[in-house]
Amino acid sequence: MEKLIECVPNFSEGNNMDIINQITAEIDAVEGVKVIDVDPGKATNRTVVTIVGTPGEVCEAAFRAIKKASELIDMSKHTGAHPRFGATDVCPLVPVSNITMEETVVYAHKLAERIGNELAIPVYCYESAAREAKRKNLANCRSGEYEGLKDKFTNTDWKPDFGPQEYSDRVAATGVTAVGARNFLIAYNVNLNTTSTRRANSVAFDIRERGRSKREGNPITGKIVKDAKGKPVMEPGLLKSVKAIGWFIEEFGIAQISMNLTDISITSLHKAFDVTCERAQARGLRVSGSELVGVVPLESMLEAGRYFLRKQERSTGVSDKELIKIAVKSLGLDELYPFESEKKIIEYILAKEVSKGQAMLVDMSLVEFADETASESPAPGGGSIAAYLGALGASLGGMVANLSAHKRGWDDRWEEFSDWAEKAKSYQVELLKMVDEDTNAFNKIMNAFSLPKKTDEEKQIRAKAIQDATIYATEAPFKTMELCFNSMEVAKAMAKNGNPNSVTDAGVGAISARAGVHGAFLNVKINAADIEDKAFVQDIISKGKALLSKAEMLEQEILKIVESKI
Repeated sequence: MEKLIECVPNFSEGNNMDIINQITAEIDAVEGVKVIDVDPGKATNRTVVTIVGTPGEVCEAAFRAIKKASELIDMSKHTGAHPRFGATDVCPLVPVSNITMEETVVYAHKLAERIGNELAIPVYCYESAAREAKRKNLANCRSGEYEGLKDKFTNTDWKPDFGPQEYSDRVAATGVTAVGARNFLIAYNVNLNTTSTRRANSVAFDIRERGRSKREGNPITGKIVKDAKGKPVMEPGLLKSVKAIGWFIEEFGIAQISMNLTDISITSLHKAFDVTCERAQARGLRVSGSELVGVVPLESMLEAGRYFLRKQERSTGVSDKELIKIAVKSLGLDELYPFESEKKIIEYILAKEVSKGQAMLVDMSLVEFADETASESPAPGGGSIAAYLGALGASLGGMVANLSAHKRGWDDRWEEFSDWAEKAKSYQVELLKMVDEDTNAFNKIMNAFSLPKKTDEEKQIRAKAIQDATIYATEAPFKTMELCFNSMEVAKAMAKNGNPNSVTDAGVGAISARAGVHGAFLNVKINAADIEDKAFVQDIISKGKALLSKAEMLEQEILKIVESKI
């Protein structure tokens, strides 16, 4: 799956929309990147931009935006309520999906180095990208703000990590940029059935990591306990990586607990909600719903859906759509206004952007897909149909698993079948991707054949492109073969141990998956015929024959089980 990161650059301009628009136009010009939000603040004279996309493209977009900001914003003339020390004040990178923090740090360092070398802007690295402990905290890096930079540069302990090491007229104009890598932050509000900010704060202090001031005797009226330095001693709250405060929302006429979940790998959305419910109830309050401010990674919503299904002892191997529905209803995310997945979930926002003007086969109705297959266009062809057969086979296995998990009298086995349903879903998802991937592979060959061939060099480039595309078009259906065959393990388990009333569904699933293996192998063979690398051809054909043979034997084994139970 594609790697995604978020970037949240803060620019020191919040009033001049012409400048802001010029900066965001630089981001919009980079393919593979989507501007999620632009939030200018007049009092702070600062604009927070949120962008998401693939790592390399996000870093390119951030670099271009920082370059444009350095050309348009003169820090020697800047004033604003928010702490700042640069035209682009901070630029954190945030892992969203299929990428680790360690990988994100590498991208942050590369971006920081490029800003320093190519733009001559001093850079400090902070949070997980910090190169020494004291620079981890952004407040330390930004201490003294813009006005203190000249003195800061004379302190050898605070020389920038990248870029100019001396204060100059150029630095006076651009200021300094802090580039970091941090965890995804979710802004999340929980609604209460009260108008009392004081009561909401009581719950907020119960749950937030910082907690509340310790008191002698009475926890409300008692004297605050202080340490040797005269600072209040804090009693930690229940949730790590959570900041929270209570407030009253005039628009809705209710009190809310406003939270920042600063590390969702430590405290998830659903955990924050459940613990808040517990503490609210203990104080005579009731949580009536909640609200997501900004965007959320898909996995956070899926994880929440699975969590609440497990609490019900229901199978978690259902569609993403169903998991999101369960999460929304369980968290009450639609209490104040409708929850729109395509506007709130990062991956869906990007998918919508990417799919503009592109017809995806998997988005078609059954009739549309059949009509498109029957048309005079060569794609979708047998490879796409083979993948779809496999997806249907996996879906049938998942259906039997879900029915078995919910079967009366089998309540103690729900987890067993839930795990099988999860497996079936994973095969279904991957095989559905292969429906379009087979067509994409065919298009790569067509594009290679359309390359120019006037000169010897062009002929060489074209010939290599055709071979590369043909190899890819052979590897794609082989991957479909593997997925179809592997998915048959679910059909076998369900035929053997699943709900006996659905045993024939498991059998049809096995037949569909085996047909997918056989159909995909036909594509492997016909595409391999045009490959010049004979060692590659021999290897993949040999593997394909063995896989087909195993699939046919497994199909017969499964059908034998099915026939014995009919």
